[in-house]
Amino acid sequence: MIETLSPAKLNLFLHVTGQRNNGYHELQTAFQLLDWGDRMRFEITDTPGIHLSPSMKGVPNDDNLIVRAASTLSLPDDCGVAISIDKVIPMGGGLGGGSSNAAVTLLALNTLFDLGYSVDELAIKGADLGADVPVFVRGTSAWAEGIGEELTPLELPARWFVIIYPDCHVSTQEIFGAPELTRNTPPITVSAFFEGPVRNDLQPVVESRYEQVRAAITWLSGHGSAMMTGSGACVFAGFDLQAEAQRVAAAAEGKFKVFVAKGINRFTVV
Repeated sequence: MIETLSPAKLNLFLHVTGQRNNGYHELQTAFQLLDWGDRMRFEITDTPGIHLSPSMKGVPNDDNLIVRAASTLSLPDDCGVAISIDKVIPMGGGLGGGSSNAAVTLLALNTLFDLGYSVDELAIKGADLGADVPVFVRGTSAWAEGIGEELTPLELPARWFVIIYPDCHVSTQEIFGAPELTRNTPPITVSAFFEGPVRNDLQPVVESRYEQVRAAITWLSGHGSAMMTGSGACVFAGFDLQAEAQRVAAAAEGKFKVFVAKGINRFTVV
């Protein structure tokens, strides 16, 4: 049996640097892993097949990234796996919950059944499930380019993040398809990222279409340097001290759904 964290992530910036002929967008971003996320449990069963509980509202099991990830592996025919999840990462929030769940499933089942896949092989399988899956498979905060698949591990300073989840679900497809989206931001270097300032090119599009996101960014900007993660809807601000982050989160309570999480540079499935 394996029980483990399935961590959320933040995009500390996100630049859209171009678009390929196949429609995929070229990106630059920095993935920050968090010490907060879903809890997942994997256990071998005598009944063959993949058994997921609880089912996720509005997502048939066969479409769930967890089941799809498990289905890419060569599992034994004479037994199965029971997968349970305590889901706290919001869907449509830009925190990478589905991608993290898929990656952790690949890693956990590879260990549980001693399947022998390398991390590189699992990352390739993960990329077929979603652009953000490989960063969770590799388990390190990372600098990402290409369509998100070109990853370089990053050592990021220890910070605490206040994360607000606006009461809306943002469609990634809608935002990347928006005609007003900037798609020609010049690439930057890692050192330029650390020196700042940086931005999320998707944020203006989301703010113009989702008043709840705009309100959260406006409020949080009064307490720190606020930015949207991914394609939204969650927004965040980073702080050097846990006490400072908790003070800002306490001020947000009653106005927004809010939580505090610590950034981590790596995680492992145990």
